[in-house]
Amino acid sequence: MKKTILAGICLVLAVACIGCNTIKGFGEDLGTVGGWVVKGSDNVQEAGK
Repeated sequence: MKKTILAGICLVLAVACIGCNTIKGFGEDLGTVGGWVVKGSDNVQEAGK
């Protein structure tokens, strides 16, 4: 399970690196992914209540 998650994170980062041309663009892409992770974790916490 951990290997699958790690592979998914690596894939997302690789796509983000390919999709942006600057460090600023990479930071924005990474921020977007971070927002998705936070939203997903919030959803999981709400479902567990």
